[in-house]
Amino acid sequence: MLDLGTSFVASVARDPDALALVDGDLRLTYRQWYARISNVVAALNRAGLKPGDHLVSILQNRWEAATLHWASQFAGIVITPINWRAKADELDFCLEDSEARGVVFEEVSQAAVAGSKLAGGLLCIAVGTETPEGAHSFSAMTEGDAPEAEPRVGADAWSIMLYTSGTTSKPKGVPRRHRAERAAGIAHVAQNLYRQGEVTLGVMPLYHTMGVRSLIAMSVIGGAFVCLPRYDTKKALASIAAEKVTNLYLVPTLYHDLVHDPVFAQTDVSSVRKLGFAGAAMTDGLLKKLDAAFHPELFVNHYGSSEIYTFTIDQKAIRKPGSAGRAGINQMIRVVKLDARTPDDVAAPGEEGEIIALLAGDEAFEGYWRRPEADAKSLRDGWYFTGDTGMIDADGDLFVTGRMDDMIITGGENVFPAEIESALSLHPAVSEVAVVGLPDEKWGKVVTAFIKKSAPVTAEELDQHCRTSGLANFKRPRRFVFVQDIPKSPVGKLLRRFLVSGDYVAEPESQPRRQGAA
Repeated sequence: MLDLGTSFVASVARDPDALALVDGDLRLTYRQWYARISNVVAALNRAGLKPGDHLVSILQNRWEAATLHWASQFAGIVITPINWRAKADELDFCLEDSEARGVVFEEVSQAAVAGSKLAGGLLCIAVGTETPEGAHSFSAMTEGDAPEAEPRVGADAWSIMLYTSGTTSKPKGVPRRHRAERAAGIAHVAQNLYRQGEVTLGVMPLYHTMGVRSLIAMSVIGGAFVCLPRYDTKKALASIAAEKVTNLYLVPTLYHDLVHDPVFAQTDVSSVRKLGFAGAAMTDGLLKKLDAAFHPELFVNHYGSSEIYTFTIDQKAIRKPGSAGRAGINQMIRVVKLDARTPDDVAAPGEEGEIIALLAGDEAFEGYWRRPEADAKSLRDGWYFTGDTGMIDADGDLFVTGRMDDMIITGGENVFPAEIESALSLHPAVSEVAVVGLPDEKWGKVVTAFIKKSAPVTAEELDQHCRTSGLANFKRPRRFVFVQDIPKSPVGKLLRRFLVSGDYVAEPESQPRRQGAA
């Protein structure tokens, strides 16, 4: 397997004059981009960074972030990107945990760096027009006439360390090698049927596995990565039309915002022929709306994680809504019993259990960064226990039903939110929905649906919809709460814990509506 630096050099040799990178008015071919990357590699070397050093970046999806990513691959530096919204204490945690040698920031993240206790003692690189005292200018690092960069490490070297979201504990570092990253990029090309010269919208953050995969995949096929520094629906639509974007790879929340924006109807999106989504389940209602809006040649549900990029793929997502399909080309999966001790405690077809994935796959990580307790919990007998729940149907297709932590035990029955959310999403007055379990004296937890409306609707009407939808009686929500917005993370993941803790804004004069048990 090639290291990523050599892989990029091969791409330059194949497609030197192909469009590689777009950011506003900036347009670079592979040859031009390689020259800038080479300048940054030389500058990082002059700054004293060595192969194996961690470099934390706290950047939006701008051309500088993409350039830094590739320069790090050539230099053998472990790029360690984090959310550009991170606060000073969150930045300090990552700097200390990774033993970073430097940090790269921009105006939007400068306050976090200024408030950091550790950043002042590290190499600081500023992206943008203003360079604070003591920091290096990234712009200056891209200038000059350095020799073409040559890869300094092999395929077994560390490439990147992503941090998990840390929804229930401190974030965990997920280090990944060059060979695993490139294998994931090639799998992404194959499983999405990308062709030479594809154009993708680079909006998923480069601190997230989906964003990194889009970046690598485009390089493999001489494709173009169109930067969108932060998600804005109207700017996304303008970029799709102007750059003739051919494929989209987004989380469901961003698709929802895209097709529900009034500008969508006036935008030419005919160039988009392939849709892919990951990061969360997509409701049946949104699947149907996207299929009608884009008429895609390919509609891929990609189920994976930062730890192992691909678990399963369904290339015909609309065919069987909710299905995550079958194992990807580099993977094997199983569903084991919820209390499984070993990978051999396999659940029966149709039985809900925990999803596990083989660690021998080419895309897999090898363990968390200095977190033996996390390894002990998740890595067993050569398998990765994902913490996700699901079941395999009679056809052999996987259905992901939620997280182990999201499971609602109500009256002794196990209930998972995804099925209920999909059923409610098909009601025409439901814009978005999230289901959680709230404490209840009688039932232990009571199934509660939080609804963002697109039209007037009552709890009684939604309850009747659930009754006729095929949901088992014990799965029906007993409470409905109408809210102004459903809380989500910066990459569009549903934050159920906010709903459980009451951290949401209810609609005016809206109170939880409780339904009868019948």
